[in-house]
Amino acid sequence: MNVIITGASKGIGKAIAGIFAAEGCSLFLCARNKTRLDETAAELQLKYPASVIHAKTADLADKHEAINFGTWCLGYAVPDILINNAGLFVPGSVYNEAEGNLEQMIAVNLYSAYHLTRSLLPAMMNKEQQAGMRHIFNLCSIASLHAYPNGGAYSISKYALMGFTKNLREELKPFGIKVTGVYPGAVMSASWGDFDNSSGRIMEAGDIAQMILAASKLSPQAVVEDIILRPQLGDL
Repeated sequence: MNVIITGASKGIGKAIAGIFAAEGCSLFLCARNKTRLDETAAELQLKYPASVIHAKTADLADKHEAINFGTWCLGYAVPDILINNAGLFVPGSVYNEAEGNLEQMIAVNLYSAYHLTRSLLPAMMNKEQQAGMRHIFNLCSIASLHAYPNGGAYSISKYALMGFTKNLREELKPFGIKVTGVYPGAVMSASWGDFDNSSGRIMEAGDIAQMILAASKLSPQAVVEDIILRPQLGDL
């Protein structure tokens, strides 16, 4: 199985890459930081030798880099699974966040998924592939579902990603391509800095990865449209 994962060098993306590598999949990974991405690819290849790991540095906020990454992936194989995970969180409120914050959030959190997906869809929509055997996951957020203080442009961009996901789901039904929106609450990642999670107050990246893997294994006639995960004690 061929799996594309964006933002794969750390956090949720790296956890997703690890769980699919353990399944022996061929992975196509990208991230902006070349050093970290190469380290992740080498680490996964060593740990899971049955998997084949391809990695390419790309800033998917740039339309041309997103399309080029998609073309690069298709040079190897048509993806069975696409996981649009690349994203960026910058806190702020609409009334006081830095100029350009919205444009940056939209570029990273929405346009990256939009342009990469569009570059891959003509190949993925080939009806020779068994219906229901291809799957797109978009990493949205709890911020896609309701506004919260200091969410600002980030929340706006994630609402937009949810809209893209729901539209894509309807459009791709006739082609047998599944689409799933993933809406995690607080997950231990770089965004939380030095947060002390020794009490297990927020989720681990592996929790998200496990749910995505499980959803990808359903029968062709079944799809999980939305995956909503929150810490057991609720949002922070």
